[in-house]
Amino acid sequence: MVPDTLERGVQWLRQYQDEQVALLKEGERIMALPADKRPTNVRYRTVADNLDALVYNVLIDADVGNPDMANFLYRDRTKLSLYGMSLVGLAFDKQRDTERRDMLIRNIDQFVVYDAENQSAYIDLPNHGGYWWYWYGDTIEANAHYLKLLARTDVKNPKAAGLVKYLLNNRKHATYWNSTRDTAYCIEALADYLIASGEDKPNMTVEVWLDGELKQAVEITPQVLFQFNNAFVLNGEEIAAGKHTLEIRRKGEGPVYFNAYVTNFTLEDNITRAGLEVKVNRKFYKLVQREGAEASVEGSRGQALKQKVEKFDRVELASLSEVTSGDLIEIELEIDSKNDYEYVIFEDLKAAGCEAVDLQSGYASGGLGAYVEFRDERVSFFMRTLSQGKHSVSYRLRAEIPGQFSALPARAWAMYAPELKGNSDEMKLKIKD
Repeated sequence: MVPDTLERGVQWLRQYQDEQVALLKEGERIMALPADKRPTNVRYRTVADNLDALVYNVLIDADVGNPDMANFLYRDRTKLSLYGMSLVGLAFDKQRDTERRDMLIRNIDQFVVYDAENQSAYIDLPNHGGYWWYWYGDTIEANAHYLKLLARTDVKNPKAAGLVKYLLNNRKHATYWNSTRDTAYCIEALADYLIASGEDKPNMTVEVWLDGELKQAVEITPQVLFQFNNAFVLNGEEIAAGKHTLEIRRKGEGPVYFNAYVTNFTLEDNITRAGLEVKVNRKFYKLVQREGAEASVEGSRGQALKQKVEKFDRVELASLSEVTSGDLIEIELEIDSKNDYEYVIFEDLKAAGCEAVDLQSGYASGGLGAYVEFRDERVSFFMRTLSQGKHSVSYRLRAEIPGQFSALPARAWAMYAPELKGNSDEMKLKIKD
């Protein structure tokens, strides 16, 4: 590194911050004047922004503080993004300004979403659609900085562990996030949490017991923290029929995290839905044509005319509901994604006796941008990206052949991470002539 590079950078930022403080003070003076007395040809600012928060945070790391900027940032904290508030909170923590730091944490905590089922947490950036392309609208970086703040102040808070899981789940290809910048911030935040929680120094033996019998014992110490055998697998005949009890016991000190996965082939008549990270709920609707439906259209001379149109009302069908041959049925897949994912497939296995109304595959209309393939026995939705939250896709069938049929569960899975999967309930349908 060129000598004095960091020192000259700090000096430039200090000069920039002093200029912004002067503009903010000028803004205070001008705003105190009556509206008709305020000058129009003077430079000033009225609000401290996210860039001020970033510069202030960097300078505090360099042990350069400006009390005036600290006051302006605290005064205007509700106008900062959650990312900016986390930066200011980290700076206040280093300055041991606990009162103002804790107020910022309470402000941010209002936007924390905790998923008890998934044991994850994240901050939901408000009005995110208006600034997502700015640096302070980066969801991953915002969560990483809030994790750093909690690691310094309240590492035992379940939300801190939830943020860790959220960040880990939102890696790309399990090795990085979206860029080198947010990857560096995430690694730094995870390291802060690891050290603050003491999880970098385990000293324990973890035992796996099945039905009162010791099956595996693993010693975990700092020397083998990332190398120990962390899997216990039972296959096929190793699991006898009946009820079993699996226990995980710890001897020593250190937290134990575990996941349990069960994969099985079932012969049950009514298969129920399952899933955690991705859930899919399938609904059947009978489409009933609305009598006398009309719409206003423009005539040849621009006059308003009433024109008959084809409109349908949706009537939800329960399992074993009865429809008539020729009826239209709409299938809706309600999708609940815990995180952002890529290359996800949703396949709906059609009930025999029904055929898709649309026959040509292609991209579906709507916000998900799914590519739909209509096959003989299924309809598949291929999604390049699936964002966190609730979504839905739909298509239409026509009941044709009389009889009672089963529609096997709709399935969801990630193309390159097949352990990410879920399925809907099975559905039975009766078709009459």
